[in-house]
Amino acid sequence: QSVCEPLATGIVSIDAMIPIGRGQRELIIGDRQTGKTSICLDTIVNLKYEKVLSVYVPVGQKAASVLDAYQQLVKRDVYQALAIVMASASTSAVMQYLSVYAGTALAEFFMYNLSLPVFIAYDDLAKQASAYREISLLLRRPPGREAFPGDIFYVHSRLLERSAKLNYACGSGSITAFPIVETLAQDVSAFIPTNLISITDGQLFLSTDLFNQGIKPAIDVGISVTRVGSAAQQDQMKMVAGRLKLTLAQFVELEAFSQFASDLGEDTARALANGRRIREVLKQDVASPMSIPQQCAVLSLAGSGVLARIPSDSLVKVFLGYFLSLPSWCFLYVSTKVLAVALIDYVVSK
Repeated sequence: QSVCEPLATGIVSIDAMIPIGRGQRELIIGDRQTGKTSICLDTIVNLKYEKVLSVYVPVGQKAASVLDAYQQLVKRDVYQALAIVMASASTSAVMQYLSVYAGTALAEFFMYNLSLPVFIAYDDLAKQASAYREISLLLRRPPGREAFPGDIFYVHSRLLERSAKLNYACGSGSITAFPIVETLAQDVSAFIPTNLISITDGQLFLSTDLFNQGIKPAIDVGISVTRVGSAAQQDQMKMVAGRLKLTLAQFVELEAFSQFASDLGEDTARALANGRRIREVLKQDVASPMSIPQQCAVLSLAGSGVLARIPSDSLVKVFLGYFLSLPSWCFLYVSTKVLAVALIDYVVSK
């Protein structure tokens, strides 16, 4: 059936502006060391609260890197709902090529036989394509563009089309896929990235420039898309995040313009200050997923202008730390806005 059930990643910028649905295939694309694997690991951690099984398939990675990721997940108590199918860089090309199919077969077992929702992350498919290229060249098959064999598109489409959302008659299970592909110098026009963009239901583009500026996760909202859209988003999130993407895009344009303008109007200065506060709200540390109610509370504050009372950007994270640590019963008796104003006054006074 069509994708209509949300899958919460715990990452504010994704759940608010690029919502993911169960059964969707969302490509994560970016240069090396921009946080692609971290997004998958944080999603796996958050999904243990959603009762979704996870399969992590590292392909062609160093064994030490995979061990480090595994230890992080064990430390966060995720191992009971997690399977890792690994083919490290030291294994043969055949093992690296087949490992993604083994991981998908495992996910399909839970989807078809137990009717469970499953999340699978392929890290990364560019290395699997390189392994398949090596096999094809050894078999003396004619090479094509970038020396890849002619059926490389079929290899990846056959893999990713196995992710789906089943209807009620088939058990309502699902497989949600996050394929990762690494680019060189943000070149998304290379052969494998363009193939995967055309196969998947959207992409999260991670920018090196944003990462170097300290904006993490470094998701470029202007380029990142989801073809499912708000069909797989909670009603309360639609209410608070409806205009967020547009506001952020306008802020980026204003910020670029303000670098060349010496005298800014009062309205422009206010819009820039509000945009900086929203950008601070969307920053999120690794291993700190937020629940949907927490995200909605924070985004409602960003949209209402309450954060403008905070005198500096650096205090926004301090305020959010206090705000998110409040017990849930507080919000039953006192409105979110009143709580936030009181907490801001406390943080500023300190």
